[in-house]
Amino acid sequence: METIKSSNDISSLFECGERFKSPYITFIVSPRESPIEEEPFAHGPQGRVAFIAGKKLGNAVWRNRAKRRMRAICCDLGGPWPGYDIVFLAKSAVTRETYSKVLTTCGKTLSRAGFSVEIEAE
Repeated sequence: METIKSSNDISSLFECGERFKSPYITFIVSPRESPIEEEPFAHGPQGRVAFIAGKKLGNAVWRNRAKRRMRAICCDLGGPWPGYDIVFLAKSAVTRETYSKVLTTCGKTLSRAGFSVEIEAE
């Protein structure tokens, strides 16, 4: 899974990306474009993701738990999606609710954003 590491890339996503909100995670989505039109991507146009858990969530233990959950949700829903950059922005409820409920809700939110996700029924 390729992550977005550049603060410039993340800032541009916050400025230009479209937001889709769930009670647990805010998704910021933007189509991924090649930096120079003549040059293709170095490794193909696969999608990239970023997982952000701010200090409002609590101490490092809670922030790390939120990031682990978001990584698992991304993998379980079939991410990263080719051709898109997506930021997963944690809300405080992501660590307090059961994983299955968070997964289902986030799957519905990403479906509303136009991504094909498969949620396995338990």
